Amino acid sequence: MKFGLRSMSIGALALLAVVSAGHAQMQQFSSSSLDEGGEAAGTAIAAPAGNTHVANRFEMHSNSLPFEYGAIVQGGVGLTEERSGFKFIMAGVHAGKVLYSHDKPGLLRGNFEYAMELFPYWQSYTPKFQRANCVAGPLLGGITCSPYYTVGGTFTGVTATPIILRWNFTGHGRIVPWAQAAGGVLWTDHKYPAFGSPTLNLTNDGPNTDASVWNFTPQGGVGIHYFLSPTRSIDFGANAVHISSASLGDKNPGVNASVQFNIGYTFWK
Repeated sequence: MKFGLRSMSIGALALLAVVSAGHAQMQQFSSSSLDEGGEAAGTAIAAPAGNTHVANRFEMHSNSLPFEYGAIVQGGVGLTEERSGFKFIMAGVHAGKVLYSHDKPGLLRGNFEYAMELFPYWQSYTPKFQRANCVAGPLLGGITCSPYYTVGGTFTGVTATPIILRWNFTGHGRIVPWAQAAGGVLWTDHKYPAFGSPTLNLTNDGPNTDASVWNFTPQGGVGIHYFLSPTRSIDFGANAVHISSASLGDKNPGVNASVQFNIGYTFWK
């Protein structure tokens, strides 16, 4: 976990650097708006100091379909009893395009966005345990096994989520909530998660009892964009993620449920 915490810290520092750059560009945006906006800019400046409303990218033009991209850091834990010791950390990029806007008043006022994510850095920290490789023995019902060896521990990989279907709920000023459903794929440097049992038997430790380096990651989540300016936002999200090989390996131990939280910084065009 020390390595994971150090990696998380590096990711957080990188994200803070991006945020600082975003603030500088936001100030430049405000200055140029003052020069070009004339009376409109002057009116905005004259607004009461307590007015915290800042137009988000969706409100700049009612018929616009913006594009967004940015950096994202995500981490979480397994939820079920057998996976409560699992921990996750990842860092990558996010991009999306608004395809449809629904501007009529009501609960569903907002827009539909198609997005993708790529995490070239992905790690999962899992409990270690002992297993052996066993085959049927010469005696009926007997088994012959290798010495015990350790499995589990840290897994490293790459994950991509090429299908993200997101609805942004607009009309809330700085804060734009969203909900999404998504599907992705995960590759790990060795078969994930580890399978086997210290109580030796052919079902858990016999031939063809490995998992797979390929897994699928169906997921769903909610979150918010917090707009620092009409073209910059800090994003917070929470996803429920299922990990399954769909029986690509001999066994499919998977991770039935995990909760993963993310923070990102986004540029809107």
